[in-house]
Amino acid sequence: MEAYFNCLRCMNRRVRILTIQGETHEGIITNVDRNNVYLRTDPRGEVLTSGFFGSNEILTLSLFTLLAIALI
Repeated sequence: MEAYFNCLRCMNRRVRILTIQGETHEGIITNVDRNNVYLRTDPRGEVLTSGFFGSNEILTLSLFTLLAIALI
């Protein structure tokens, strides 16, 4: 439950998230529910499979895998 409330406090702010698998994700938290946090990422101008530059993607992360959240 602590991860849920931490994510709520960081809503609409740029964060860096570290998971228990050692993965790091950066973006803006757009939504949080009781199981997941939704992170809008920016690919920094990389070409995506759709062929568009600079498109934002929403990454869904399970709250149960979060290790740390830091504002950046």
